[in-house]
Amino acid sequence: MTNLQIQLSWDDPATGERREPRLSVPIAFGREFVRLPSELRGERVSRMLLNSNEVSRYHALIDWEQNQLVVSDQGSVNGVFVNGQRQTRSVLANGDTVQIGPYTIAVTFSINAPAPVTSPPSTIHFNPNTNLPDPSLPAAPAITPLGSNFPPPAFQAQQVVVQALHATGLPVDECDYLAIGAGLGSFIWTDLLRICGVRADKIVALGLEAEPYARYKRLCLNSQIPLYERLRSNSDSCPDNIWGWPSYALREAWHDFTQGKPNSAFKYLWQVFAEPTFVDTYTPRAGNVFNSIDREGKRIGWQQIYRYGRVRAIRKTEDGRYCVAYSRGPRNYAFLITRYLHLATGYPAIQFLPDLQAYREKYQDFKAVVNAYEEHDHVYQQLEQQGGTVLLRGRGIVASRIVQRIYEARNKNRNITVLHLMRSPKPQGNKFQKATRLVKNHYEFQPFNWPKACWGGELRVMLEKASPDERKSLLADWGGTTTADRHDWQYITEQGLREGWYQITFGEVLGVEQGSQNRTITHIREKGLGEMKLEADFIVDATGLDAKVQTNPLLDDLVKHYNLPLNHLGRLVVANNFELVEMRNTKGQMYAAGAITLGGPYAAVDSFLGLQYAALVAVDGLAAARAPGVQRLNTLSSFSQWLKWVFNQPPT
Repeated sequence: MTNLQIQLSWDDPATGERREPRLSVPIAFGREFVRLPSELRGERVSRMLLNSNEVSRYHALIDWEQNQLVVSDQGSVNGVFVNGQRQTRSVLANGDTVQIGPYTIAVTFSINAPAPVTSPPSTIHFNPNTNLPDPSLPAAPAITPLGSNFPPPAFQAQQVVVQALHATGLPVDECDYLAIGAGLGSFIWTDLLRICGVRADKIVALGLEAEPYARYKRLCLNSQIPLYERLRSNSDSCPDNIWGWPSYALREAWHDFTQGKPNSAFKYLWQVFAEPTFVDTYTPRAGNVFNSIDREGKRIGWQQIYRYGRVRAIRKTEDGRYCVAYSRGPRNYAFLITRYLHLATGYPAIQFLPDLQAYREKYQDFKAVVNAYEEHDHVYQQLEQQGGTVLLRGRGIVASRIVQRIYEARNKNRNITVLHLMRSPKPQGNKFQKATRLVKNHYEFQPFNWPKACWGGELRVMLEKASPDERKSLLADWGGTTTADRHDWQYITEQGLREGWYQITFGEVLGVEQGSQNRTITHIREKGLGEMKLEADFIVDATGLDAKVQTNPLLDDLVKHYNLPLNHLGRLVVANNFELVEMRNTKGQMYAAGAITLGGPYAAVDSFLGLQYAALVAVDGLAAARAPGVQRLNTLSSFSQWLKWVFNQPPT
């Protein structure tokens, strides 16, 4: 019989990471492992789990029928789409795309030599932080998928010859300014370029989603921050408005006042006036932030600037510029050459605790053990209907939000318990000079993830002037796992501890196994008390996101190819204006922003205001280099541009 090997490729809808498994047909897709067939016509089935509520328990099957590769819908709710068209059954050609729920999967294949019928089954799930199949399975035979020879050999050079790119016959475009990522960091940099005089047709933003906040919004929703809830951000940290005025609080107050709600309007104004001494710090609603970015995107022509593309590699060119090799879809490759390049790729991966990864790979259980940044609404739905116990890992802002969400579920079902597992007690907060951070119930409280002076005060200046070793020490003192000091969250934990449904346990995890009725059993060693077991219906990992360079294939390739230095946190080394100095190419300049620069001259790099600050100093660097079209803002030009923002007129 013929052993057909299939190359599947897609961008993870939760994290944006690339997934490229190679499997044998038949391949069954679905949300629940037990619902997928293990055998068809005497052949072993490769079972692919897709973790989304939009995916049915057994959603689709790819099989070889009469010398053709065929995908068939298995009675799913949301259907199967082939190249954008809904199909019940469809023959697949090399390079076609199959959409199953939020997953858009490109399919390439080749026929290999015959293989024994006795080959073992394949069971593969790619969790949000790994790209590895079950290690107990044999590796699939190597195939050469389309595009494996891209980027071309010319990209092996330190400086690419532009003529060699044209010789490939692939499209080669040029622009003055190129933003890689097309997320919030790219948007803010682009916004400032437009305000400083650069035309929209001179800028390109390459990314995977047209909405610059798309991934951020998805992570918010998955971690139980709906659009009406508030983000952990300041009133004047406005990604749509570099001036920060009118602030979100003022806009929200005006909206409520015009809707006949003067009391709530006054409340917001009082909040920003009296915070944080008398009232909780004001934070904007998520939906309001996204709507304001939409407005600014239309004003600056983001739709014209954005271009879909997955960047494969970045190289210097021999004429003092940079070349980007990127894919625009299956079998669709191109190059972009630019003089000024901006890297803002965000967090490349979700951080997942190793013992929980091992559990999921061993038991193929992706419902009981979840990450807070994954879609996991089924946890709260089951709790509300049946009750149960949740084991929570991590104690930062996401963990406190999960506790709040479970508290809301308890209003519908009182038979819910939270076991909050922490590695060690936190009797006292971090200290710096004369200041000590507040701690209650082993939560370390702070309005934002860094002291406020890190954004624009004396701590920012101190960090910029510090040496690398001094920065390491300062960031250790200022940092740590904190949550917002909001009274409603504090009340929830205090009430839970008092009533007994919320319990805090300390210990080192020895392992996690599956017990009776598919419940999880966590073995821990608590200091001075020996070993104990914690049994729960669900485990939620709320330990955060991973921004190390090596977890991003694009950045990892760039660092290795040019031997770029990394700082003590494994992030990119940038100058005080966020330039990657080692990547300067005569007049060409490359800048970076966001979490990939933490450990450098700025602490709050992944905040709205931090991204704005990085953009401001980077564009100042471009103005100093006399980059085309960039004009420094002065009092008059800044006020003129602000008026254009107020009246929603294009910058240029």
